[in-house]
Amino acid sequence: MPIKPLFTRGPSPESRILVLGLVAAALIAINLYTDWLQPLRERLAGFVAPFYWVTGTPERVGDWAGEQWRTREELLEENSRLKRQVLLLEQRSQLLAAVKAENTQLKELMNSADTVDERVLVAQIIGISPDPLEHVLLIDKGRDDGVELGTPIMDASGLLGQVIEAGDSSSRVLLITDASHAIPVQVLRNSVRAVAEGTGDLYRLKLRHLANTSDIREGDLLLSSGLGGRFPAGYPVGEVISVQRDPGRAFAEAEVQPRGRMNRSRFVLAVIGDRNDSLGTE
Repeated sequence: MPIKPLFTRGPSPESRILVLGLVAAALIAINLYTDWLQPLRERLAGFVAPFYWVTGTPERVGDWAGEQWRTREELLEENSRLKRQVLLLEQRSQLLAAVKAENTQLKELMNSADTVDERVLVAQIIGISPDPLEHVLLIDKGRDDGVELGTPIMDASGLLGQVIEAGDSSSRVLLITDASHAIPVQVLRNSVRAVAEGTGDLYRLKLRHLANTSDIREGDLLLSSGLGGRFPAGYPVGEVISVQRDPGRAFAEAEVQPRGRMNRSRFVLAVIGDRNDSLGTE
């Protein structure tokens, strides 16, 4: 009876590698071109998920510990940085709002300039008088730009004042609301003439020495009459907001709200000459 060997010899390592390679290639092909292995993959995914969670635990613990152990100085520094970012964003937002407002005002000025017969020049207000008793502005245009003593200044809504001092590159403007200023006006509705005097209040003018029988009433629009030769005729000055008639007095008085935005305009128009003449010389 022959003796069986104690250890049997299996396939060679090369054969095993070849077989495993063929099996792997077959599995890859099956996975690519069929869905036979889909149930197996789903089961394997559910099986290995806890292992992924366990292997990620140290990182999560480290993140949690880092958040809990942050120093007070780090928190204060981050808070300061966030405040600076908020401040910068607010500043940019305000700049955008200011630019939008300036563009709107310039468009209004250009539209207003189209209705003016004389040649006009856009100027910017660069200062105001520190004396609260006088209403004086400083603009960035002067004699070099064609601005002269007495040049009328207006905005998109109406007359603001006139130049009282013209320098080479800047000028001082006296507003029509100054207590020392007066301008001849007429009512648009019926051409009744009067004189609008400044009161020292940016929102009020006065019509004094009106006859009690004068046909002036609330809502009347006042235009410059052109008398005196200082202001051109036909520019809006203000709107009558009240009329006081006292039978015991010889004259009536009226309060007028200026049409020009005395304390809200940044850009103004200087009426510096006849537009037709200027165009003919250009």
